[in-house]
Amino acid sequence: MKLLLDTSALIWFLRKDEEIAVKAVRAVEDSRNQVYVSAAAIWEIAVKASLGHVAAPAGFGDRLSGDLEKAGFILLPIEGRHAEEVYQLPGVHADPFDRLMIAQCRCEKMTAVTNDPTWSDRRYEIATLWK
Repeated sequence: MKLLLDTSALIWFLRKDEEIAVKAVRAVEDSRNQVYVSAAAIWEIAVKASLGHVAAPAGFGDRLSGDLEKAGFILLPIEGRHAEEVYQLPGVHADPFDRLMIAQCRCEKMTAVTNDPTWSDRRYEIATLWK
């Protein structure tokens, strides 16, 4: 299965935070799954951390991308077709970072690892995994 972690899931997984669902952790740690991190999630962390809205994970701004790759995560760049797919999305979710990651899930046929119920709206036509 191809999984894409949303920003909260990524942060909680890296911090080993109890906020992340056990099912999500098991799926991420299952070697049969390909686990992706979008450049949009890293960008969202950078924006929100620079504004003081979230604490950046250890190594952020210095080595996080390399650490993620060493840990087996696959970094998903933002492509033009991902950005264009945002236009096709229904107006369910207003957050631009989430909308871009939802578009990536659609384009790449990925399952989103997220606790955000908005991502599960059937109009997005993506699978989600959490509990």
